[in-house]
Amino acid sequence: MKSICAVEGVEAAGIKEGKYGLALIRAAGSAAGVFTSNRVRAPCIELMERKILSGRLEAVIANSGCANAYTGSRGYADAEQMCIIAGEALGIDPASVGIASTGVIGRYLNLDLIGRQCRELVPLLAKSEEGEEQAAHAIMTTDLAPKHALIDGKKFLVAGICKGSGMIAPNMGTMLAFLYTDAAVETGALRDILRRVSRRTFNRVVVDGDMSTNDIALCTATQEAGSVSERQLETALESCCRSLATQIAADGEGATKLIEVTVRGAMNEEDAAAIARTVVGSPLVKTAVYGEDPNWGRVVAAAGRAGVAFDPSRISLWAGEGQDRHALVNCGSIVVDLSQAKKTMKGKKVVFELILEEGEGEATAWGCDLTEEYVRINGRYTT
Repeated sequence: MKSICAVEGVEAAGIKEGKYGLALIRAAGSAAGVFTSNRVRAPCIELMERKILSGRLEAVIANSGCANAYTGSRGYADAEQMCIIAGEALGIDPASVGIASTGVIGRYLNLDLIGRQCRELVPLLAKSEEGEEQAAHAIMTTDLAPKHALIDGKKFLVAGICKGSGMIAPNMGTMLAFLYTDAAVETGALRDILRRVSRRTFNRVVVDGDMSTNDIALCTATQEAGSVSERQLETALESCCRSLATQIAADGEGATKLIEVTVRGAMNEEDAAAIARTVVGSPLVKTAVYGEDPNWGRVVAAAGRAGVAFDPSRISLWAGEGQDRHALVNCGSIVVDLSQAKKTMKGKKVVFELILEEGEGEATAWGCDLTEEYVRINGRYTT
């Protein structure tokens, strides 16, 4: 199995018809969610924030092609109806159905289409790689590839699928993530773990700096594998979400390179994360990476505007990794060898490490380069 259907108690199916897709996942257990912090939030987010308080889900229905965002009272009623459609088709209480939407903002759902697709999917639900692959494709919009992750915790599994490519900013991006584990965990603990993990993974991805109205990550624990320690579960879930987060960054709209920025020696983790996110979100850093230009000054300048106090005369900056890791700045002194630095910009992944000498705080963020293709994709998105 590729990921979620390897988890005991999870079945999936999906359908894609042009721009409009529908994914259906059946799995019962304790559940938690994290959501966009955008003030303009889709009705499905408003609805799910209320539903998730019950701490339990039995299924998730997710559509692509229409975000059902900024659609007012009709949009909220449509989101409720979408849950009713899934509940009736599955023979379960609609209150236990999770919902997510992605696509164009300011458009209403086609409930007739969603109803037909849902009824077609129910008989196809299966604990199979094919069913999961169909579900992962169904939620894609501008994504070039589906995204899966599976972590073996030895006595339990954690897995997930997600979509995300553009409109990606810290505090989640245009992403839908559906996470599953067979570990037995109480809702309160699962909620706390998911929040901490999301801060260190999904909240550290920057493609273009825009924040979506529909971001959501739902995690369901089927309890099939029995009890595990919370620390073990958190470690595995963080590994799963980090894999999905980096897949989102690498698949950024128009991207040709994944950017990874690690900040060490900050006063605390929050400071390190703020700097790392600022660097990966910098348009000047992104375009330099695209052009394979080792313009390290842009990295330092971006770090300086992150709103974090540090002494510029003490920082060190490295580019590359492993044997191809080269110093650009050492304790405030320029030591860059441009020919060696140029080599670190080649390939599909560009890595920067910034050391501040201010404390023990450390964090990593991920992003991608900025290309002409990003403008082409988004210049005529609705037409």
